[in-house]
Formats: sequence, C-alpha cells, structure tokens
Amino acid sequence: MGIVAADEQLRAELEQGLQLAGLAESVAVSVGTWMETVSHEAFPTQAVIFDADDESATPSVEARVRASRAASARVIAVTRDLDGAFAERWKAAGAADIVTREQLADAVRALAGSEPGIAAEWHQDALQRANRPKLSPGETQALKLYCSGLSTIEVGREMNVQYETAKTFLRRVREKYAKVGRPASKKIELIRRATEDGILEEE
Repeated sequence: MGIVAADEQLRAELEQGLQLAGLAESVAVSVGTWMETVSHEAFPTQAVIFDADDESATPSVEARVRASRAASARVIAVTRDLDGAFAERWKAAGAADIVTREQLADAVRALAGSEPGIAAEWHQDALQRANRPKLSPGETQALKLYCSGLSTIEVGREMNVQYETAKTFLRRVREKYAKVGRPASKKIELIRRATEDGILEEE
C-alpha cells in the first residue's frame, strides 16, 4: 500500500490504524505528495490511499486517479464525510473505495486476495526531469490517453486515427524521452514521465 497525505498527523494516524489492525507490513510508501509517491521505488503499489479532504493537493484528483489506475494501483480515498462534495469528486474520478478512517483497515483487508500492481523499479534524477522533450500535439494527446489506461488500439480510436498512427505517436514519445536521458520504454515509465511533466493536467 501507499499512503499519500500532506497532513503528517493524519498520515501517522492512518499508519497506526493499519498497524493496530495487523496490517503494518502492507504499507510500502508513506509520503506527503503525489510526486513523492511516483518517485518511490516501491511504486506502483497494490493500492494508493489518499487524503480525500485535502483540496490543495496537486495534481488534480482526476489526474492522480487516472495515473494510479493506469499503473494498476487501486485508489482508496479516506474522508471525514462520505457524503461530501469532495468525496463525490473522488468517486466520479474512479476511486475504487471511499472510506472513513475507521473503515480503512477493512478496505485494505478486502484487497488481500487481489493481484498486486505492476512491479517496477523507478530511479529518478531531478536534472533529468528538467529535460522535457518537445512533443507534438498528436504525441501529447496519445501520451495522455495511453497514461489514462487506454490501449494503443483504443488511443487510435479516441484520436480517430489508425492503430499504426497511434503506435507511431507513442514510439516517438518514447524515443524523445530516451534522447534526453529519461527512460520511457515501459508503460509504467511513461506514466511517470507524464506525471513529472504535468502532461496529465494539460488541457
């Protein structure tokens, strides 16, 4: 599991709650921001637990949910108000579970028999992240769609182009990132690059 909460007290309470429930070993990542999460070598985890009440967190709820799901990580949003507008936003974005702090342990236990997320080793360098390749509009759109969880065929359909065209867009994206020293051969690496560069947030 990964825990993402800027509120250190909340993060400690969530960790303690899981520990008391005998689930302490399930926590592989516990950090304050989404960028720290995707930068961690343990990501993608089987699930990512977010503080659903933190309206100031970035990127947007939708971007964080899309990137998590594309990496095969289940999204669990923890909130004080299950009927609140912000909780509804997480639900609409595709979060798998919206729970209170008291319900979190049960939600984590429910994942016990599930398949873990994609295993990957991510090594990040701040200087490399500064080298953002220049992508064409088509390449950017293909990358955003692909990182939202669509297959290459589905990307082509969404863009109203042939499969080979969509495949070419994604191949060029990978090549351009490779040229600036930023690995992007795997889907999970593309998700990381798109997150680092804020591409999932662009209109």
